[in-house]
Amino acid sequence: MKVVVDLGICQGYGNCVTAAPDFFDLDDSGQVLLLRATAETAEEQAAVQGAIPVCPMNAIRIED
Repeated sequence: MKVVVDLGICQGYGNCVTAAPDFFDLDDSGQVLLLRATAETAEEQAAVQGAIPVCPMNAIRIED
């Protein structure tokens, strides 16, 4: 499963970092950094899927 972040709408709330710290971080300016673009295991996929609804800007999506 491929993880995609729309940097154009991300506002740097950081909820994704809390939900899936192995996949997301914030840079010094508060912009999200995608640390890993692929979630392979069921646990990784669950973590990313948990980050999607907590993003208030809906900036995270999954592509097959």
